[in-house]
Amino acid sequence: MNSFTIDVIGIVGVAIVVVTYFLLQSEKIDSKGFLYSFFNAFGSLLILYSLLYNWNLASFIIEFIWIVISLYGLKKWYRSKKQNI
Repeated sequence: MNSFTIDVIGIVGVAIVVVTYFLLQSEKIDSKGFLYSFFNAFGSLLILYSLLYNWNLASFIIEFIWIVISLYGLKKWYRSKKQNI
């Protein structure tokens, strides 16, 4: 894969994370809802992918932690939905 494509993937990830945060701040999505955690995990995964080609340890660490926390949020969301059934 060429460098331009990898950069685009990373930039799309950044856009997803930033738009998700904006939607949270503008009260369009709920921080405990599925979309917030899903889009944060997906966006961070795209950024992490681009970091495998354009290495930056500090950025890799924060994106990895962001994914783990987002997966925790998805797990909490799933458990709350499961209990309400």
